Amino acid sequence: MRPVLAAVATSTALACAAAVAACGFGAGPASTGTATLTVTRDYGSGTLLEARDENPPESETVIRFLDNEADITTRYGGGFVQSIDGISGTGTGGTSDWFFYVNGVESPVGSADVRVKGGDRIWWDYRNWTAATSVPKVVGSWPEPFAQSSVEAPKPVRVVCLGVHSACELTADRLVGAGVEARVEDAPVSGANPGSAMRLLVGPWTRVRTDTAVDELRDSPQRTGVFATFKGPTHSGWQLIGLDVSAHPARDFGSGGGLVAALGGADEPPTWIVTGSGGTAVRRAADALDIRSLRNRYAVAATRHGAVPLPIVQRGEGR
Repeated sequence: MRPVLAAVATSTALACAAAVAACGFGAGPASTGTATLTVTRDYGSGTLLEARDENPPESETVIRFLDNEADITTRYGGGFVQSIDGISGTGTGGTSDWFFYVNGVESPVGSADVRVKGGDRIWWDYRNWTAATSVPKVVGSWPEPFAQSSVEAPKPVRVVCLGVHSACELTADRLVGAGVEARVEDAPVSGANPGSAMRLLVGPWTRVRTDTAVDELRDSPQRTGVFATFKGPTHSGWQLIGLDVSAHPARDFGSGGGLVAALGGADEPPTWIVTGSGGTAVRRAADALDIRSLRNRYAVAATRHGAVPLPIVQRGEGR
């Protein structure tokens, strides 16, 4: 079934989106800060557009921001972005479309219904959704969602240390360096996320995998939204396997490969995992917590040669 990517909830919102214009009277008060817009394709492998909006007005919406910077067409009364700068969804029965994220979280409502605030990171990506109609959380807007730059009442951020303390401290340092208040908690995985805290689970896969949010990544990306899995254990430990856009094994990173991925349903606080088979792999994953490694990525495998984007996108795939 083709996903409804930008359904609009009310007839009023449809009318507004059809004209790609604001409803109401005037722009309204601005929010303080810079909102950014990024447009990519094929799971972030190609960047098409980048733009900034200083102190966006109250009337600014995701679709207005996009329309101000790109040539777009819409469907379904304006509630569905069909094309951006000539790159179009493949239509009924197709498998490629435009998806958008706000601060690393896939929006559950249409782009005409989402206000843009100062500090927001808006990311549109054109991708093949055959293997995953929805990828609810991504790492590509780092330091969001943890920075919560546009939020008046930030949620707490927990670094749950499950071993490899040097990696836990590095994770906390990277968060603090990005302006995020976070501390390391030496606590066992409870199997649930108490309250509304955002979590980063840091440690070896043998411990991280027991959390219910992780669900062992034993299911396909159709459920988890993560194009990776762990195979094993073998005599050398757990092998990190990177999947391609069709969810087929594409690269074996071995026991030295670390994983940074975002998990959680649309209505759940994000849970990130910073993990690998052993200490070296976990430290590599923690070391990948920066804009250079994570920008516009759905997830990454951390190797001794640097971060590798996940899914593994072959040349020409999705085009």
